[in-house]
Amino acid sequence: MSEKKLIIPKRIVCADANNSILKNHSVEVSGSRITAVKPFNKFSKKIFDGKVYEFPNLTLIPGFIQTHVHLCQTLFRGLAEDLPLLDWLKFKIFPFENALNKNSLRISAKLGINELLLGGTTTILDMGTLRNQEVVFEELADSGIRAFSGKCMIDQNELLPVFKSDSRDEINETFKLAKNFHQNNDGRINYAFAPRFVLSCSEGLLKETKELMKDFPGSLYHTHASENKNETEEVRKIFNKENVEYFDLIDVLDDHTILAHCVHLSDNEIKILKRKKVRIAHCPSANLKLGSGIAPIPKYLKEGIQVSLGADGASCNNNLSMFMEMRLASLIQKPVYGSEVLDAETIFRLATIEGAKSLHIQNETGSIELGKKADLVLINLDSSRHSLSEDDKDIYSDIVFASSSQNISDVMVDGKWLVRKGKSVNYDQEELVGTGKSQLKKLLERL
Repeated sequence: MSEKKLIIPKRIVCADANNSILKNHSVEVSGSRITAVKPFNKFSKKIFDGKVYEFPNLTLIPGFIQTHVHLCQTLFRGLAEDLPLLDWLKFKIFPFENALNKNSLRISAKLGINELLLGGTTTILDMGTLRNQEVVFEELADSGIRAFSGKCMIDQNELLPVFKSDSRDEINETFKLAKNFHQNNDGRINYAFAPRFVLSCSEGLLKETKELMKDFPGSLYHTHASENKNETEEVRKIFNKENVEYFDLIDVLDDHTILAHCVHLSDNEIKILKRKKVRIAHCPSANLKLGSGIAPIPKYLKEGIQVSLGADGASCNNNLSMFMEMRLASLIQKPVYGSEVLDAETIFRLATIEGAKSLHIQNETGSIELGKKADLVLINLDSSRHSLSEDDKDIYSDIVFASSSQNISDVMVDGKWLVRKGKSVNYDQEELVGTGKSQLKKLLERL
């Protein structure tokens, strides 16, 4: 029988439909779920028949949800600098991923998950690499994080011809992985089919992958689109269409499709995304670092397109922090659309409940409400670098613009503590770094 927990924070930022901010309230957790959000008084903890956790100086928020990351690239942090997308892939990332073996992939996943959890991210949509995807799933399961992931599918590759696989092998291997890992660990681990992008996938692979989803309810279709102008020019040259127009033509777009980036879309493509209810994963840091551009997120939101946030990979961002993505997602739009756009409250919702909606798990997580999974984060907003105001309206600004991963104290996923007092429960930091350095050295020797 799982321990019952009573969490008593300074306040609770719920991210529910009313954007409730509660004071003098507690959250009761039984097993993996929130069983009560109720007013608290001095007698509450005396009569509670479980363990009481008091955090008088910490704010309780929903765990962050990142809808586009590459755990397999964490090992390459700092090794692919100052390049545009296609050169970045050709000369750095594809050769690095091609050199991954099970050991290097395992430590790369561990390093990424560790960083994400320490930064308050409790759910991710991860795109794997070409080989050994079972290793990533094993680490996701062991870590306690909530995740969608899937083998990266590539059956054509002019950028690095050795980094691809036969189309039939890609489909067969993907089906086997989905069968083994979809809806595992009481639904905490799920499958996301992941054809890399238009230029690395045949039409047959893209279409047949979409068909596979019928056998796996709740799975997702996760790919890249319109990230970089050189990429979109290549797509236009080959297909005489834009990225999204091509996806629409081959019928792979619907509300379970998540497109990372969407920096360069035509008006017609925006109409298609709206009509098909496609989700966009916005990755501002990566888009800036690779010189790809700035996605017109206010325009997408105005059209009613579902948008969420992700850090992408450590090799094109150098951080996996949702705080970095939240801050940039707001600030980069203001010179273009005005200072009032993408206010802190809106951004916080993109990082929590809107991320859950993108993944179709809004009934399970993304906000602090009765019956939802206990994916919870405690953050210190009372430091000297935060607002001294106690007004509720200043909390969102404090989280989005004044906070960092260093302000995260405790993290719970599925009712289990994974971070306590800023320290990982499952990972030894020195061991991660030592193993990571050793495996990176061996990987570079294989190039």
